[in-house]
Amino acid sequence: MKTALWVAHVTVTDNDSYAKYAALATGAIADHGGVFLARGGAYETLEGPVRPRNVVARFPSMQAAHDCYYSDAYQEALGHAKGAAQRELSIIEEL
Repeated sequence: MKTALWVAHVTVTDNDSYAKYAALATGAIADHGGVFLARGGAYETLEGPVRPRNVVARFPSMQAAHDCYYSDAYQEALGHAKGAAQRELSIIEEL
């Protein structure tokens, strides 16, 4: 089974609310086998909008990544991110 990546590009506009999201999302991601590979470190934007927070998490499968996003725990976390950030999030199957 191929693993999958969550790739997120984020501009945080409300640090307090986004911190609540991040704390709750961490547990939801771990509960679905997700492991962070990059989370808010140094970056260089070569194309597209600049998003100063970039996150990559690996999941055991596309299904696990999908299930995590739609889980009750992650949706609860996501409630804190809405209105607190501009985000793009994709699930990408690894080779």
